[in-house]
Amino acid sequence: QVQLVESGGGLVQAGDSLRLSCVASGRTLSTFPVGWFRQAPGLEREFVAAISRNGGVTKYADSVKGRFTISRDNAKNTVYLQMNSLKPEDTAVYYCATGPTTATLFTGAVDYWGKGTLVTVSS
Repeated sequence: QVQLVESGGGLVQAGDSLRLSCVASGRTLSTFPVGWFRQAPGLEREFVAAISRNGGVTKYADSVKGRFTISRDNAKNTVYLQMNSLKPEDTAVYYCATGPTTATLFTGAVDYWGKGTLVTVSS
């Protein structure tokens, strides 16, 4: 099994930036594609971004394309989500997850979830 721990969330103003981190233990993260998801209060969890094993392929939800960047440093067993130009509608608990393929992550069918980190964006 793999354990995932997210960090980097916080309270920011609209237009600010945050970088979230997802650190894996138990298995080397390079084994898996990794995705970021988010869940706002009262809403279902939604896909945000995904990255392939070596970082060569990325995928983004339309709502964050051009503002968020997913990256990974397999030597540090870490995947990042750089979030720029944050909007109030980005407010959510952000989760990272692993899956066998990027396509699987895009559909929300994942193998392991982290416990999440809260991002709050005020107007």
